[in-house]
Amino acid sequence: MKRARINVSIERLVLDGLPIEPGQGNAVRKAVEAELSRLLVDGGIGHELASGGAVPSVPGGSIEIGEKSHPRNLGRQIAGAVYGGLNR
Repeated sequence: MKRARINVSIERLVLDGLPIEPGQGNAVRKAVEAELSRLLVDGGIGHELASGGAVPSVPGGSIEIGEKSHPRNLGRQIAGAVYGGLNR
């Protein structure tokens, strides 16, 4: 069976209040895109979005933030929260 390929592209990601250094926002965005793509390929998506469409908002979960959270870890957590909201 051929594995699906999904590309997620985030044009703008607002990270208000997160403990990241200036210039790390792009790394967080790339991590969110990569992890969300992986989650969508591996876990699929709810039937409401499977046929296409848009949603005005996605209820997210919580993420754990430390004083020096690594951008890659933050991105993975954000993607997990978004993915969870897409499949509610």
